[in-house]
Amino acid sequence: MPKQPPKVRIHNFNEVALGFTPEQAMNEAKRCLQCPEPKCIGGCPVEINIPLFIKQIAEGDFDAAIKTIRETNNLPAITGRVCPQEVQCEGVCVLAKRNAPIAIG
Repeated sequence: MPKQPPKVRIHNFNEVALGFTPEQAMNEAKRCLQCPEPKCIGGCPVEINIPLFIKQIAEGDFDAAIKTIRETNNLPAITGRVCPQEVQCEGVCVLAKRNAPIAIG
């Protein structure tokens, strides 16, 4: 994920992580293996259907992706800020074994 350069961010209070463009998000989502027994769902305290919303992002259907997230999470903007996804869903992603889990959070 693109980040503000350190020399820039020491002078502001803006987000460090700049987020993905839609194209970058789709490319990242296409890395998902769509595991038949996805561990990422079990790593999520609210049990979001992560493979489904990742697939929807890969297809460019962002509206469907947020709808999928909201099926089990009524406050995604809040939980997305405080969730330690790097040790939960991303931490159990099979691609994490190669230090390259899907960027879920």
